[in-house]
Amino acid sequence: MIEATVDNFDQLTAGKLTVVDFWAPWCGPCKMMAPVMEEMAQKYGERIQFVKFNVDDNKEIPQRYKVMSIPSLVLFRDGQAKEKVTGFYNAAQLSHYFERKLGENEQ
Repeated sequence: MIEATVDNFDQLTAGKLTVVDFWAPWCGPCKMMAPVMEEMAQKYGERIQFVKFNVDDNKEIPQRYKVMSIPSLVLFRDGQAKEKVTGFYNAAQLSHYFERKLGENEQ
């Protein structure tokens, strides 16, 4: 997974299907979800770009995408935020979600 910063955030989300994991080091559910997201990046990395953004590093970007709680995943297509899911999801739930999104992307 790529670590996003304020300087590279827009560039990282401008291209192909991208999932941004908004997280913080003090967030328990974020820590639980980190290995799940790594697994998803391994599984879907050829077709989806996976990016992490630490909300403690900058407040403006999470506010821009209305991230009020973490962990939150925001799905981007061509630089546009298309969808947001909040809370902990296990590998099976995320796989199902990403398969659906990839199917929509190919239509």
